[in-house]
Amino acid sequence: MLLIRPKDKNLTDSTQDIEMNEDTDGDLRSRLDRLERETLESRRLNEQRVILAELKVEAVRAGIVDLDGLRFLDASQIQLEEDGGIPGGAELINQLKRTKPWLFATPSSSSTAKVPPSRPTRQKLATDMTDEEYRIARANIIKHSRV
Repeated sequence: MLLIRPKDKNLTDSTQDIEMNEDTDGDLRSRLDRLERETLESRRLNEQRVILAELKVEAVRAGIVDLDGLRFLDASQIQLEEDGGIPGGAELINQLKRTKPWLFATPSSSSTAKVPPSRPTRQKLATDMTDEEYRIARANIIKHSRV
């Protein structure tokens, strides 16, 4: 016995929907995977930037002459703390300072304090001097005028 089924429009539409859903699911999964990879890569790059910025801060505090010297550090093993800091960042820079001292400025033994402004010496008036001070001042003036 041969059965002939009439073509059911609803049946073919639902089959196409299922096929489209399977294609759409595959596209969505691949897109989701791609977006997750991009997000992880972006997070990794941002963490590297923060690590480099923190190392630069520590290096400047230590007196580094050229920030390109930070390339000598192996930053791949450094992990960020919860607060965004680097554990042992100052120690890393100190170690770099010991191994490559030419990257850092030598500390100066001179003071960085400014010299107070000079004031002209105020000469004492003869009326303000004692008799002894007046005799000494007069003798100095006479002595310098002869020379």
